[in-house]
Amino acid sequence: MAQGKKKVVRVESAPDAETSSENGRAWTPTADSKSKAVRFRIIAAVLWVVAIGTEAFAIFWLLRQSPFETWHLILLIGLIVVIGVLASVGSWLWKKANRLDPASKKDKFRFFVQNQLGAIVTILAFLPLIIMIFLNKDMDGKQKGIAGGIAIVIGLVAVLVFGVDWNAPSQEAYAQDTDAVVFLTGADEVTWTKSGNVYHLCQEASDVNRESKDGQIYVGSTHDAVAAGKSRLTKKLAQEVKECGIDPQKLADWEAQQSGGTE
Repeated sequence: MAQGKKKVVRVESAPDAETSSENGRAWTPTADSKSKAVRFRIIAAVLWVVAIGTEAFAIFWLLRQSPFETWHLILLIGLIVVIGVLASVGSWLWKKANRLDPASKKDKFRFFVQNQLGAIVTILAFLPLIIMIFLNKDMDGKQKGIAGGIAIVIGLVAVLVFGVDWNAPSQEAYAQDTDAVVFLTGADEVTWTKSGNVYHLCQEASDVNRESKDGQIYVGSTHDAVAAGKSRLTKKLAQEVKECGIDPQKLADWEAQQSGGTE
């Protein structure tokens, strides 16, 4: 839904960041993006350490209680939930950091580990605990079924929903988006809104003119957009080329270039 004329806010461009992948140059984040990413990663690491510490407490103290009574089971379930929350929030923050400061696909091992570290840590926080629950000699079958089942469900959610990055960002993808913007518009300048998830080609794009809480359109470089939490270019390029008054042939040329149709 469109709203009245929105205020245009120009974001100060970041001169310290590379703006293109041309000639093999890597995409690099702004100093602000790098700082935010480091902060998110530190917080994520702390949460993960606490999660694994909680797991260790459950394994080496709680599961050694004999007899294993009802209150032990209730405490164990509570610890499983706490581990799930800590691991999931840590993974969410780690993903936010990766979108501000992505890895390069050139180093495949680092790219995989950096983007899937949340899933790896979450597996480490749950798998040993689940195994020890089912191997515990002081728990009866019902207790094992309840605790083990809850741990498996919460663990799977934490891994598959929060841990695994199904659409991992990369320096190459960011650089390609920047190159697309420059190719289509002639400059590294894009627009976005506070509530949106992507950035757009111009101020006339319909998606940035929809109703928003602050009633503002932000204008800056692709790096500024990434620093604001917008990790990619909109996929509605055909629509926005028309809305921005860009020659459609440019989009056709860009798509042909990306598919290898032209040099």
